[in-house]
Amino acid sequence: MKLPIYSYGHEVLRAKCEEVTQDFPEFDALVEAMWETLYGANGCGLAAPQIGKSLRLFLVDSKSTYEYMTERDRKELFEEGDTGIMETFINARILHRSEEAWMDEEGCLSIPGLSRMVERPWEIEIEYFDREFNQHTKTFAGVTARMIQHEFDHTEGILYLDYLSPLQKKLLNGKLNKIAKGKFPTKYPMKFLK
Repeated sequence: MKLPIYSYGHEVLRAKCEEVTQDFPEFDALVEAMWETLYGANGCGLAAPQIGKSLRLFLVDSKSTYEYMTERDRKELFEEGDTGIMETFINARILHRSEEAWMDEEGCLSIPGLSRMVERPWEIEIEYFDREFNQHTKTFAGVTARMIQHEFDHTEGILYLDYLSPLQKKLLNGKLNKIAKGKFPTKYPMKFLK
């Protein structure tokens, strides 16, 4: 079941999220609905706050991104042997971020029609539970690490806009107000401010 994605301006996007317990009601159905919502919006990542749930839960699909890239881009943006992931992250904690950082363009399903250059660490080490609540500690790099950091930020109440300069933010105010009020066309269902 596809769910509406909450637009910029909703308080849930600014809340620090709560941990997910194994007895969370209808958890599998929620995760399945999130994957359907993600693919229905043609996205590569989705966090629970974006569907109105203040939970430490997010999805990342860098595998599809890898498949659409040219060989040259793959070599530049993915580590050797990495072909991307399709993973559910529950109660994630970033344990380490590399000093090496890089700039790339980021967008967000909650902020349709906008994208900006954002600097992020190239590599991260993260601890999380998967969909079956198996615990993992893994290192990710490049595009996959960027996607994870973007979605992880959602569970901390942080948006990629927070990394922009004050001037950049000010210049975006008019567009952001239009997005919040639903005055911006989208190709997927959204829930806007009234």
